[in-house]
Amino acid sequence: MSTKKLGEWYATAICGNDITSSCLYVSALAIVAAGQYAWVALLLVAAVLYLFRKIYGEVVGALPLNGGAYNVLLNTTSKSNASVAACLTILSYMATAVISSSEAMHYLHHILPYFNVNVATFVLLLIFLGLTVMGISESAIVALIIFIFHLSTMALLIGSCVYFVVHNGFTVLMDNFHLPVRNGSIMMAIFFGFSAAMLGISGFESSSNFVEEQKRGVFAKTLRNMWIAVSILNPLIAFLAICIIPVAEVESHQNSFLSYVGTLTGGKWLATIISINAVSVLSGAVLTSFVGVNGLIKRMTLDRILPNYFLKENKRGSTYRILILFFLLCCSVLLVTKGQLAPLAAVYALSFLTVMASFALGNILLKLRRSRLPRPEYARPGAVVIALIAIIIALYGNIKTKPQYLVTFLQYFLPSVIIILAMLMRKDIMHFAVNILESVSRGYKKYTVTRQRFLNRKLKKLYEQNFVFFSKGDDIATLNKVMMYLHENEVTNKIKIVTVLDKEQHPDPKFLSDFDTLDRAYPDVDMEYITLVGQFTPALVDELSHKWNIPKNFMFISSPGERFSYRVDELGGVRLVL
Repeated sequence: MSTKKLGEWYATAICGNDITSSCLYVSALAIVAAGQYAWVALLLVAAVLYLFRKIYGEVVGALPLNGGAYNVLLNTTSKSNASVAACLTILSYMATAVISSSEAMHYLHHILPYFNVNVATFVLLLIFLGLTVMGISESAIVALIIFIFHLSTMALLIGSCVYFVVHNGFTVLMDNFHLPVRNGSIMMAIFFGFSAAMLGISGFESSSNFVEEQKRGVFAKTLRNMWIAVSILNPLIAFLAICIIPVAEVESHQNSFLSYVGTLTGGKWLATIISINAVSVLSGAVLTSFVGVNGLIKRMTLDRILPNYFLKENKRGSTYRILILFFLLCCSVLLVTKGQLAPLAAVYALSFLTVMASFALGNILLKLRRSRLPRPEYARPGAVVIALIAIIIALYGNIKTKPQYLVTFLQYFLPSVIIILAMLMRKDIMHFAVNILESVSRGYKKYTVTRQRFLNRKLKKLYEQNFVFFSKGDDIATLNKVMMYLHENEVTNKIKIVTVLDKEQHPDPKFLSDFDTLDRAYPDVDMEYITLVGQFTPALVDELSHKWNIPKNFMFISSPGERFSYRVDELGGVRLVL
């Protein structure tokens, strides 16, 4: 079922609520770490984000598919490497959803202290589950309303701060700059401030996880809009804050920093508006998590990493089973932590920064391994390396500040990787289970025979999945590359090699000879060569996809056609974008 594509402002709002909500906490984080030089650290973050605009623009422009870092690593390395990036992204979204919803309810608790924060957090997660199950277009309307209100509130706060500074002078600013520099030197202060402030750009990667739901050309505009918003809001608010508040007072008001600034500059009414805005925009960040993780897990399922069970859609075209699974995971995290979200903050920091590093690494691999692939933008290699180094510095800074973060992160990360890798290796695991059952004592024969039959049925179902490769008469080296990919990445042992011919054309005898050679070289693979008469078009691929019951993700062509859009696959060919 086709769904309505998102325009520029709807798509910007979905991911923008996450990244722009950072101004509610990142200014205080940066000031605590860097003191009076926090605004410099935030400007450096904006500069790094500018480099990532090009990095993301090049990668997603070349590979316009959901999945973010997972997608680029899938198309430049292997499924196992891509799956690790997917685990990091899912962890980042889980942490974002739970932390944002909990923080939103804490802000609301300051206004209405009559409810349990953890129960309210659960209700908020449930509300956004309902919105996303209704469909992405409907949830985008809510996101846009929240986004406009947030930017309007921040503009009001900035105006109030400027008015306060104009009437009260720069005395506080001068006093702050006469204070001893944090961490011993200006460079170290900026280093720790930069490391803390990098968390303020989480959400920038979200747009790449639902790019297939966006209209053509919208993705690059979402990156530009997010960069402009963050580059203005975060450094400016931090600078105005140190013009108004002594640095020593910031840490004690860190949890509701902007509300405190609003109280000083405008009064209680402004603080109340900021608190209401915080509730709404942090709720919007929860929506970003649901939309982003939905696109990612859907893509992983189409790539046969996860069971097809998750692809079931409702009448609105929403993959509700993915959304329900994510909701349950978030609720389980909330129950395990009992509302104490410090451990999740560790997962949030390290997983998000590692995802950014994976994207930069993926861009380098894309340049090396897919150099001929057309792309609307090009990030200079030197800029990519600088961006990658900046992320590594931020990772080091966060680990150095709180070494226990690394242990906490691994406690969440390793189990998720084990589960995903088990799904990738499910064929081997099932074979191993069959062997174990065969070796069990005869006293359990009835039980073991039943289980063996069940596992063998599942294995047969896996093997019977088809893989299609459209060929224009490739040589044996290309076909062998296809077979190697099939052996290393897929559980199926069935492949259809298809050639589309004009009416008077005949298959190349050399190609038929190569096919026979390859068929003998891979006796365990059921190879079928099919010739079709007609035109190679998206309509033909769509027809065959339905006829053979094969997802389009597993229909590859060896060279791009000029009549329709295409995307690269692991083989160096392309996957159709219909």
